[in-house]
Amino acid sequence: MSRIVNNILKTTAPKAVVLIRILTGTVFLSEGTQKFLLPDQLGVGRFEKIGILYPSVSAPLVGAVEITCGILLLLGLLTRLACIPLLVTMTVAILSTKVNVLMESGFWKFAHESRTDYSMIMCLAFLLIVGAGSVSCDHVLMSRRTSDADT
Repeated sequence: MSRIVNNILKTTAPKAVVLIRILTGTVFLSEGTQKFLLPDQLGVGRFEKIGILYPSVSAPLVGAVEITCGILLLLGLLTRLACIPLLVTMTVAILSTKVNVLMESGFWKFAHESRTDYSMIMCLAFLLIVGAGSVSCDHVLMSRRTSDADT
């Protein structure tokens, strides 16, 4: 169990990774919040329009996941774990809203329409691989675990 926790928290990434976390975290925090503030356009109404099952449950659930994981990314807390549900969310978003654009309008329209989704997936994949970086709660927790193990 200790090795699993260490693998989740461990990061050798530089301080600059905080910029990727801020970018990604604020996008998800904003999008999740908007699902509650603008339910007809971005929450339940949008989920109904695009055919997501059980929109009155799934939209608030996705919004809560985006808010929670967005905050975790901003803090650099359990960063790798926070990336996983967001990657699932982004995959569903592309499959439910962008694949039809590819089929109906071609690759270049799809590339244009999915640029933000693609960027978020790449940022999440990056954070999943390198971790939160040295300016993060993960780094602080890992440092404490290491110093506790040494004593």
